[in-house]
Amino acid sequence: MLIDTHCHLDADEFAVDRDAVAAAALQAGVGCMVVPSVAVDTFFGAKTVVERYPACVAAYGIHPLYVAKSRPDDVATVRAWLERERPVAVGEIGLDGFVPDADPVLQEFFFVEQLKLAREFDLPVILHVRRAIDTVLKHLRRIRVRGGIAHAFNGSRQQADEFIKLGFALGFGGAMTYSGSTRIRALAASLPAERIVLETDAPDIPPAWLNGGRNTPDQLPRMADVLAELRLTDRATVVAQSHAAACAALPALRDFGRAFAEL
Repeated sequence: MLIDTHCHLDADEFAVDRDAVAAAALQAGVGCMVVPSVAVDTFFGAKTVVERYPACVAAYGIHPLYVAKSRPDDVATVRAWLERERPVAVGEIGLDGFVPDADPVLQEFFFVEQLKLAREFDLPVILHVRRAIDTVLKHLRRIRVRGGIAHAFNGSRQQADEFIKLGFALGFGGAMTYSGSTRIRALAASLPAERIVLETDAPDIPPAWLNGGRNTPDQLPRMADVLAELRLTDRATVVAQSHAAACAALPALRDFGRAFAEL
């Protein structure tokens, strides 16, 4: 079963055709979509999506680019949702060094506090690491969690190895499909298969063939084909390996897979 480990199906971009998008993903063979939240005011939307679409599971967290809209007491709200909902992960959390006017101090406050929550509830984390990998790794070494996924990984092989040592899988998706993404493609080709997971980040990071259009989870099989080509193997092998890697990174997906198979 193909697992899209990062799909914002709750996003406004899907407001007019969310049912069709979810149906197309299932038709394409995507049997599970992980829906990470980005702020506390999106938690109900994510919960509604996972209740409406049996193939979806939620993660709850505050994204680093949403911390300016957040309050310190939102950490308590995250804690309450983790305790009540028991999601597959805490996420999407992390740091972003790309946006020039982002507040790094505020980002680190929310990241650290949410890492503490992940440790408290023994949950994996879904990480946003754009241009902030070394700082993210510094905090992960200090506040140990049970692993998770470094989403949209775009670092060096050395940085990838450090995430792997800490028990993380690395997410690959649309960026991997561009011939000019040489570093990402080299990593996708050479990293241990048991540490590679597939993701769309829909509606963002569209693959090359969408020419900058809205990304959707039904694109995941074609991304799997790109990964198979890079690794000199076939789609079936990539599907099996990425499924196993996703379940290892987010252990709740093992129970989800068994329950979904019974529907």
